[in-house]
Amino acid sequence: MTTVPVKPELATILAVTSGKGGVGKTNVVVNVAVAMARLGYRVGILDADFGLGNVDVLLGLTPECHVGHLLAGEKSLDDIVLPGPLGVRIVPASSGLRSLTALTPAQRGRLHSALDHLRSSLDFLLIDTASGISDNVVEMALLGERVLLVTSLEPSAVVDAYATAKILSTAAPDKEIGIIVNAVRDGDEAGLAFRQIDTAANRFLGRSLRYYGFVADDPNVRDSVLVQRAIVDHLPQSPASRCFRILASRIAGLGPARGGCRLTMGAATTIATEVPQCA
Repeated sequence: MTTVPVKPELATILAVTSGKGGVGKTNVVVNVAVAMARLGYRVGILDADFGLGNVDVLLGLTPECHVGHLLAGEKSLDDIVLPGPLGVRIVPASSGLRSLTALTPAQRGRLHSALDHLRSSLDFLLIDTASGISDNVVEMALLGERVLLVTSLEPSAVVDAYATAKILSTAAPDKEIGIIVNAVRDGDEAGLAFRQIDTAANRFLGRSLRYYGFVADDPNVRDSVLVQRAIVDHLPQSPASRCFRILASRIAGLGPARGGCRLTMGAATTIATEVPQCA
């Protein structure tokens, strides 16, 4: 009697993006990943800002190789992956390589094959996209089973977050998009930013967005960046750390998402369901 080998369950992909730079997207990626690892999940991060990556910088890591070597076929995935805090596996990007801002079909093929291999040993893979709405950003965001769209209360950030949601919704109407509002004083400010984006999405896109939560404006975040450590590891009892832990627990506990994407070549919630304070 022959037995059929059971394929390992692949990690859930969470694509983290933002319309505007400077809203703290990469800091959200790093801290949610470390908070998930603290909950016992196997977590990885792909720095998908291929030409200007900085996940390794935020964590004080010094990679000898990066994703550019993988895309060129010079290194394997195992050659470039770095161990991060609490066992988080980091796929570092390059810095200052303009050629990686637009990937060729061959490069996409190598990347997708490597990610399939990486996913087999993880529970969650977070993709930190570049900012903006370039083809690379949209493609990487659509790989996620869920898209985490990071914004702030700043009007330009809110407008750009809606524009990003519009582009992603046009490309994949069923893709779940969840909003994370960063660096706000409280849940009321976060709710204001979310409602502005969600109202526009309902009116002009005919869809609702999901509210994942917020991160408190916390001066300790700057201090943790300067010492190149995730704040959930550096100052675990700080206001921002408590918010990141709640975010990580909530996102990890979500059920299957609609609109998940295979790695190929080519229900809404309301603000009322969120606790008024993050901690």
